[in-house]
Formats: sequence, structure tokens, C-alpha cells
Amino acid sequence: MTSGLQHPPTVVQRPGMPSGARMPHQGAPMGPPGSPYMGSPAVRPGLAPAGMEPARKRAAPPPGQSQAQSQGQPVPTAPARSRSAKRRKMADKILPQRIRELVPESQAYMDLLAFERKLDQTIMRKRVDIQEALKRPMKQKRKLRLYISNTFNPAKPDAEDSDGSIASWELRVEGKLLDDPSKQKRKFSSFFKSLVIELDKDLYGPDNHLVEWHRTPTTQETDGFQVKRPGDLSVRCTLLLMLDYQPPQFKLDPRLARLLGLHTQSRSAIVQALWQYVKTNRLQDSHDKEYINGDKYFQQIFDCPRLKFSEIPQRLTALLLPPDPIVINHVISVDPSDQKKTACYDIDVEVEEPLKGQMSSFLLSTANQQEISALDSKIHETIESINQLKIQRDFMLSFSRDPKGYVQDLLRSQSRDLKVMTDVAGNPEEERRAEFYHQPWSQEAVSRYFYCKIQQRRQELEQSLVVRNT
Repeated sequence: MTSGLQHPPTVVQRPGMPSGARMPHQGAPMGPPGSPYMGSPAVRPGLAPAGMEPARKRAAPPPGQSQAQSQGQPVPTAPARSRSAKRRKMADKILPQRIRELVPESQAYMDLLAFERKLDQTIMRKRVDIQEALKRPMKQKRKLRLYISNTFNPAKPDAEDSDGSIASWELRVEGKLLDDPSKQKRKFSSFFKSLVIELDKDLYGPDNHLVEWHRTPTTQETDGFQVKRPGDLSVRCTLLLMLDYQPPQFKLDPRLARLLGLHTQSRSAIVQALWQYVKTNRLQDSHDKEYINGDKYFQQIFDCPRLKFSEIPQRLTALLLPPDPIVINHVISVDPSDQKKTACYDIDVEVEEPLKGQMSSFLLSTANQQEISALDSKIHETIESINQLKIQRDFMLSFSRDPKGYVQDLLRSQSRDLKVMTDVAGNPEEERRAEFYHQPWSQEAVSRYFYCKIQQRRQELEQSLVVRNT
């Protein structure tokens, strides 16, 4: 039996190749860097280690020039590079099949990885749903309780100032939101666009019987309104409250309101109801989908037998009116027994959904993303370390099973690589006699190899003798 290592110790070194260097060959894994069985780390013949790109059989481009530029190819942009890096990272988190076969417990990690992938997809889908939900107005109906009260100040003849010598009354209009869970309480005036108090025209004249408040861009919000006027008689007044709808709402023309079953709605909701009416009654032209063939009700409202659906928003302008104000009739009493009476009214208002703030903060939060990114980096490093250990194990096993065949395959691979890199054909018979193979460990390796073969042969002979004797 020959091992392929019994030639005389002639030293032959490949041109430009340092002593003891090796290269990976096809069909066998590359040995670990710094392995005691193969000497120095692997380098390419004739090139310094820093001049090579890992896992490539060509030289790295000069500084300042990328590989794509050196080959005349377009250089990928930054987003493309980030996407490819993300794809590589996702693939790097998967354990190879051979490692899973060696360590059955690793299936638990793969199950966690599959669950993480499903969880990421769910979170991404929910984030998209939240983004779409935030684009639409998120409102809920609440009760705004309105308090209307008044006080009466009788005239005092001995008063020093002119205000005290004249009888007067003071009207207060206040309110608050019932069961408000938000931390920031909204001011009462923020729910209204305007407030008009109409007093008795006969008592206060045509120029002083109206008290008006209208919202402006610089309006300061308040918790209530107060109106003070001189007088010692009970006064009938009318309060006109115009709610501040967001988005703006409109009162529909009576004919359109009967057609759609709506009274006051936003413009988008009205257009959507019209489209639903068109689909329900099949008014869309079967040949030209852009047009609508109106029925008798549709023609009465829009005054034409046929029109484009894209023209409806413009035609709606003449059919939409300002919403009706809330009208409250109240009596300002100067009777002392009525001073402690307060009139209460409940008004339906729309407020922002409390979850909207939480949803926005969830989308803007980056603390969890940073923690997840750090954990992902640790997983990538651990998987990379496992792969390196697997490469070392494969190298040790392949060399221990067949040292002669492994070395011959390695030399043939190096010859092919040398031919590709320097266009110089190597000679495996000369390279196998290099001084690298006469280091102290080689004799021990050969002895152990022969010992294992002898023990294997001995066991086979003993088993055959046992079978023959039985």
C-alpha cells in the first residue's frame, strides 16, 4: 500500500507561490485558516492576500474602482445595494441542511426562524393597514353637554360707579365633553365655527340685538362665552350654534337628499353614495363606462339625460348648502328664584379617535427597530461562526478519511487555479514533493492512517473467521 508521500524530499516551489500555501479545490472543502495540518492561511499564487476578493477567482479591482466599473457594467445605486445586502442577511440566518442533519436540535431554531418570518409579515401588513387608516378621517361620536345660565344684578342707587346704578343681567354659555378619555381636554369653543346670540329686537334695537362670535385663524380657544347687557326685564333669546365639522360637511338639496337618504354629509361621502346609487340601479353605460345614463330622478336633479361621472363633483357644488345651525331658544330670567336654574342640552359631536395618536407613535417609534437590528446582527455572527466551524470539521474529516486522495485533489485544483491566474500549468508530481509535506506532523499522520487501516483490516478478518467457525 502506498500513501503518495514516500518520494525523496525534493523541494519544488511554484513560481510566485509562498512555501506551504494551498488553494481550495473542487469537490473538497477548504481547510480552516491557521489549521495545524495545513500551515499558513490560504492565499492565491503570486498575489498578496490583501489583493484578493474572498470567494472569487479573480483579482480585486484597483483602489477607487469597483468590480462593476472594471468590467464596464453599471454600478448599482445605494438603494439597490441595501436591498441586496438585506437579501443576503436573510439568507445568512438559515442553517445549512448538513448542519441540521448533524445537530437535530437545530430544528427548533429553524421553527423560530419560520415564526419570525411570519411575525414580520404580519407586522408589516399591520403597519400598512395603520398607514392607510391614518389617511382617512378617524372620528367617533361623543356627547357635548351645553350649559346655559344667567345671573341678574339689580340696580343699586347708592353705588359709586355707573355700572352698579343700572340693573343688568349676564348670560353664560359653557359646555364640556362627557366621558372624555383624552388627557388633553378640548376647549368648548373648539367644537364650533360660529356662535350667534339673538336678543329681543324690540328691547335692544336693530343695531345691538346680535352678539356674534366667528372662528378666525388667530382665534384663542375658550371654555365658554359671556354676554352682559343692561336691563331689568326677562329677555327671550335665540342661540345659533354652527358646529366645526372636520372634514367640512354640507346639507344636501332636498331632491338629492331624498334620492340618497342623506341629510348632511361630507363631500366624499356624498360622491360615494352617488356611485353606490349608480351601481345599484345599473346606470353606467355598458359600452362607454365613463358615462352614466340617468334615470328620471337622476335627470331631474342634474338636469341632463347623460353625463360623465367625473363631472358629478363639479355639478354637486350647486346642490350642496351650508349645514343647518343648532337652534336653542332660551329665556333670560331676572326673577331671583330662577337664578340657580341651568338649562342643559346634549349635542352630538365628532372627535378624533383616541387610538390615532397611539397609531402615529407606533409608526414613528424606532427604539424596537434598533433592538431588533442588534439582535439580528448577533444571529448573523453566530450563524457565520457555525458555518466556519462546519468548514473546519469537513476539512478534518475529509483529510482523515483519505489523506492521499485529498492531497492529490488539492494539488490538481491548485494546478487549475494556477493555469487560470498566471497561464502557467503546474506539475502535481513536482508539487507533491515540496518541503511542506515533510513537516514533523506528516510522519505521525501517515502512521495513524496506516494504523487505522490495519485495525480496520484486522476487524474484517476476525469477523470473517467468526462467521466461518459458526
